Amino acid sequence: MSKKILVTGGAGFIGSHLVDALLAQGHEIRVLDTLVPQVHGQGADWPAWLPAQVEKIRGEVSDPLVWARALKGVDVVYHLAAEVGVGQSMYEIVRYMNANTLGTAHFLELLVHGKHSIEKVVVASSMSIYGEGAYQTRSGKKVYPQLRQVKQLEQRQWELIDPDSGEQLAPIPTAEDKPLYPTSIYAISKRDQEEMCLSVGRAYKIPTVALRFFNVYGPRQALSNPYTGVAAIFSGRLLNGNSPLIFEDGLQSRDFVHVSDIVQGLVLAMERDAANYEAINIGTGRCISILEVANALIQELQVSVEPQINQQFREGDIRHCYADISKAQRLLGYQPKVKFEQGVGDLVEWVRRQKAQDMVEAATAELVAHGLTR
Repeated sequence: MSKKILVTGGAGFIGSHLVDALLAQGHEIRVLDTLVPQVHGQGADWPAWLPAQVEKIRGEVSDPLVWARALKGVDVVYHLAAEVGVGQSMYEIVRYMNANTLGTAHFLELLVHGKHSIEKVVVASSMSIYGEGAYQTRSGKKVYPQLRQVKQLEQRQWELIDPDSGEQLAPIPTAEDKPLYPTSIYAISKRDQEEMCLSVGRAYKIPTVALRFFNVYGPRQALSNPYTGVAAIFSGRLLNGNSPLIFEDGLQSRDFVHVSDIVQGLVLAMERDAANYEAINIGTGRCISILEVANALIQELQVSVEPQINQQFREGDIRHCYADISKAQRLLGYQPKVKFEQGVGDLVEWVRRQKAQDMVEAATAELVAHGLTR
């Protein structure tokens, strides 16, 4: 049955791919987006990839009047809108909390007090709320370490160490029951979005699902935004003939998930009742080092540069985190379809047709100025 669906952040990277998938199913789509200059460019209008039949509302999610207009007559809400950037969030605190936490509060208050026909809410959460991923000792004991000590990082000892035995810990898939330890304002605001939506959903019996996205990559990612995903940041550097800038030793790892698999999870969350009121990882279950990502992009783009490994660290950075996707498989029937080796080619095919302004050095200078890297 066709539904009227609101996608906040629907002009952006993930949101626009979701819009395409929902339109293909015959749904009626409304998009709410503020077209943030950092993502879309100064003076940007609605991107060409948004089809003409999509209803478009330009406005701030921190404005309750905008929300009231956007929610009118809607059956399903996908709340993807958020300010994104771990490092930047540590010195633009009000901006991030205003958009992410307060913006979500305005949405939920309208659900509580206003008349609406909403049958389902799906909110985008983030793997960043975990902090460090899950690890185990050599004896097989599962442990959940917090941030590495600054003293250790200053000695350029990057891996997690078991304080009891002194042994190096091994990363294992991170499941949803891992204690949350967000290490940035961005991560805190994403935890806020998740917990607020699930709490209100449960209390008012509005089926709600929170999807914890791991490191998303693919076409339409903002290449000029130095606070976006690392694959896009590296691509923007390479388009300008510059080396990818890598902190620590490059062997830190993440779970890189293609945007089409994220969309798969989003659509399934709307369709399957088994996931109601749950927080669920959406990733691949596989870890890839940052250095591997840089080298894969260099090879695909055929650029004659080497990654620049600066042996520095940033405050709040974690070492390893990749998804345990068994809950998504069980409750949603989710199965990642795009391996990184395939997906990176899809990304690069799109990157070759783009122009990017390399803002990485300016962003890094901001971190240095605020004492967030050394």
